Amino acid sequence: MSELGEVVAERRIAVIDPDGATSELVVRLGKPHPDPSSRNGDWGCPFQVEGLNENSVQTAYGVDSLQALLLAAYRVRLLLAEHAGQTSARLDWLGQPDFGLRVDPGLTVPPAGLGGPAGPW
Repeated sequence: MSELGEVVAERRIAVIDPDGATSELVVRLGKPHPDPSSRNGDWGCPFQVEGLNENSVQTAYGVDSLQALLLAAYRVRLLLAEHAGQTSARLDWLGQPDFGLRVDPGLTVPPAGLGGPAGPW
């Protein structure tokens, strides 16, 4: 079992049972770290979904810290969707599809050298 370590992000997901009873799942993402077993300099990002059948810490791996973090969020989304599909409970975070874990702002960035702003950031 992996350790979560320093928590860098947390989200609470509402669980609404068919009878109206509510509870919550707590999603935690740990700070990405170099994978000591990797020969290629890969990174791992620990994550946990407290309130599912198993509260164990899992790790998503990527070639750098950002990919590991993004893959951890992706795996959390898959775990939540799987849980929702296996139960009669409804999962909700601010009414957002995919629990607000799918990020695609739909912005386009003009190619470099064409002038104009590069985006809202």
